Amino acid sequence: MPHQIAVTVRAPLRPGRAPEVAALLDTLGKEVAHDGRPFAGMPGVHFARVFVLPGDAELGVPDSLVYLAEVDAPLRAHLDDVLDQDRLTALFAQCTGYPEHGAHGERVRWAREHGARPAAYYVHRVGRSAAQVRDEARLRAAVVDFLDGRDWSGVGPAQVHGAVQGFVRGRADLAWALRPAALPGPLFRAREALHALGWAAVVAPVSPLLLSALPGWLLLVRRHERRDVPETSRPSPGHVAELTAWEDHGTPNPFTAYGRVKPGLVRGVTIRIALRGLDYATRHVFARDNLAGVRSIHFARWVLLDGGRRVVFASNYDGSQESYMSDFIDRIAWGVNLVFSNGAGYPSTRWLVLDGARDEQRYKAYLRNHQLPSVWFSAYPTLSARNVDDNSALRDGLAGPLTEEGARTWLALVG
Repeated sequence: MPHQIAVTVRAPLRPGRAPEVAALLDTLGKEVAHDGRPFAGMPGVHFARVFVLPGDAELGVPDSLVYLAEVDAPLRAHLDDVLDQDRLTALFAQCTGYPEHGAHGERVRWAREHGARPAAYYVHRVGRSAAQVRDEARLRAAVVDFLDGRDWSGVGPAQVHGAVQGFVRGRADLAWALRPAALPGPLFRAREALHALGWAAVVAPVSPLLLSALPGWLLLVRRHERRDVPETSRPSPGHVAELTAWEDHGTPNPFTAYGRVKPGLVRGVTIRIALRGLDYATRHVFARDNLAGVRSIHFARWVLLDGGRRVVFASNYDGSQESYMSDFIDRIAWGVNLVFSNGAGYPSTRWLVLDGARDEQRYKAYLRNHQLPSVWFSAYPTLSARNVDDNSALRDGLAGPLTEEGARTWLALVG
């Protein structure tokens, strides 16, 4: 079973290509909205998006084209698929240095050279492939049809569960569901174990020194916080309309935002440490079904760009944008502040983790102001993260016999 990877390809646009890029994105967006092309035909794609990242004249950074995707490993297979798609290569051809007439391998090298690793990456359930998500949704539909087609009056839960097992066993296209889902490959598991143990081995010996330095560092941060100027502008109606054009067409939604990191050594170091800690937590603490208690996120990533002077945050979440932002305010405002308060214009914080996102209206306006429109694809637009979890639990419950109570709980998954 493959693990999931965050693909990021970012390249500067050729000067004067904005009209061509806008037209190409519009055409791509219409095709994605119509039938999911070209992403629907690519194996292993969970979500994908393409957008223009505005440049920054003060930093000497031009406008860039960015392609982000959450896919099943390996990377090379996905890049091969992407670079075989005319719609996508036509967009990459608007970028500086793209070998439009080069061999396929040359274009793959270009994409790799313009790749960016996330500073932190969250996967709702590591190892659950896009094919598994779709297959388990199909399994659920078949089980529901089977149960709806009979009268189960007077039949105990365990007997019903056994009947479902027999039904699934008798279907050649569903018999796979009687086996537990495979785990990610041994090399991936070994690498993750080494990462967890390695960082623990590095941090543990110096933790007394780090803890002794923490009060002084927080005093430095507090000194900067007193001089920070939060944004007060509200997002324009036109900007909001551009964003909402790609929202609420299905159960999951996209969120893409960017911003400058506040200048100076203190903020630069703080955001790197915060993201390093976040990456450790998402890989080893919140690696199954929730991000610090928020269960509505399928994938999320934080990518430092331009020498760490700017950051892009992208996620795929369930429900409305309003409820998404409120979840973070209500559940983990301190964690949001820990990272995002290092961004220029963020609502005022105290001691790095206090206030900030608790200033609800200013926080929501800040996110909307920094949010970017994108052409976005979902491989399972009708499924929430909880739906996907329930479908996996339904499949897991078919692997063996259940007690009456266990079968009753399992049947509740069918609804």
